[in-house]
Amino acid sequence: MDAATQLGLHELAVEDAITAHQRPKLERYGDTRFVVLRSASYRDDTERVEFGELHLFVGPNFVLTVRHSDTPDLAGVRQRLENQPHLLRLGPEAVLYAVLDAVVDGYPPVVSGLHNDIEEIETQVFSRDPNASRRIYELSREVMEFQRATHPLLTILDNLSAGFAEHGVDEELQRHLRDVADHVIIVVEQVTSFRGVLADILAVNTTLVTQAQNEEMQRLAEASNAQNEQIKRISSWAAILFAPTLIGTIYGMNFRHMPELNWMWGYPFALLLMALVCTGLYFVFRRRGWL
Repeated sequence: MDAATQLGLHELAVEDAITAHQRPKLERYGDTRFVVLRSASYRDDTERVEFGELHLFVGPNFVLTVRHSDTPDLAGVRQRLENQPHLLRLGPEAVLYAVLDAVVDGYPPVVSGLHNDIEEIETQVFSRDPNASRRIYELSREVMEFQRATHPLLTILDNLSAGFAEHGVDEELQRHLRDVADHVIIVVEQVTSFRGVLADILAVNTTLVTQAQNEEMQRLAEASNAQNEQIKRISSWAAILFAPTLIGTIYGMNFRHMPELNWMWGYPFALLLMALVCTGLYFVFRRRGWL
């Protein structure tokens, strides 16, 4: 890397700059500071947060940027500095401030988008939307990733503030950096509250899902009980009707040597036996609650 050689950049910092997916941090290598920033933007069309990564080498008389995403818009940062020459005259620290400010300015729209998503999730949860659990999980991951991008900025800004006196940073630039720090604090507090709200929503959703499952199981149990009652009734009447059928079948075989065939009271006796058996079975099933 020719620029690294010309500017005397430390090889470890160069290796980190080439490799993406670094955490936000500020490291000092002699007179050069190596800064890693994570930008964020909210996509309304997909309702998702997209993250970018930007590395900066800030030396006594140079600023070198290594971008791993399209955000933030460094062309806009350059135009802003050119339109404010009093800031540009303050040196590399002013460029670092302008980049930090551009990154932090991209956070409030993300906070607003996440807030709207959380409100939509609350509606989904209480309307028993089956996709609510998946959306809560996805949004929780986005909030955690956003927190990892913003929270380390507090340490970065504290370290920069600690070096104000050592590096003779201009008073106006110090005020600008403190303003950026205030904005970061607000964003971090909001993101932290989002995690708490999502945890509560997840707990409520779990409770509602469990309640719905219990209600469904209760309905199935009631349906099963009703079905069992119907089966009992059908089985009871089948048994009652089977008794006269069995008796009638026996006496309808018409074998020659059946003493009942020549008995005068055989027919009334068969009917009476059918009635007694049916009545007896009816009262037995009735007593057991099957009828």
